[in-house]
Amino acid sequence: MKRTLGNLKKIFQCGFGLKCPRCEIGPLFQKRFTMYSHCTQCGLKFEREQGYFIGAMYINYGATVFLVFPGYFIFDIFTSIPFLFNFGVWGLVSAVFPIFFYRYSKSLWLNIDYTLNPSS
Repeated sequence: MKRTLGNLKKIFQCGFGLKCPRCEIGPLFQKRFTMYSHCTQCGLKFEREQGYFIGAMYINYGATVFLVFPGYFIFDIFTSIPFLFNFGVWGLVSAVFPIFFYRYSKSLWLNIDYTLNPSS
C-alpha cells in the first residue's frame, strides 16, 4: 500500500475522532474507558491479539513526554515561578494527561496499524 499524506490525514481524523479505521463511521468506545470488541458498523475486530494495544502505551507515553519535558523547561526559562511549584505542576500534568489521552492513544494505534496492515 502506498503511504501518502491522505493516509496520514485519515489516521489523524479517525484517530482523534475515535472512529473505526475501516469504515470511518463506527465508534471505538462504549463508555469513557470501555472499548467495543468489534466495530458496530463494519464488524472489524479491534483487538487483533492479546497485548495488541501495547503500542498505544508507547504513543501515550511519548505524547506525555513530548508535552511535559519541554513544558517544564519553557516555564523554567520564561517565568520566575519557584522550582518546586514548576516541578509539581508538571508532575501533576504527567499523572493526569495519560488518563485524558488514553482513548486517543488506543484509537491512534489502531488507525496506524490498520493503515499499515489492513489485512490482519
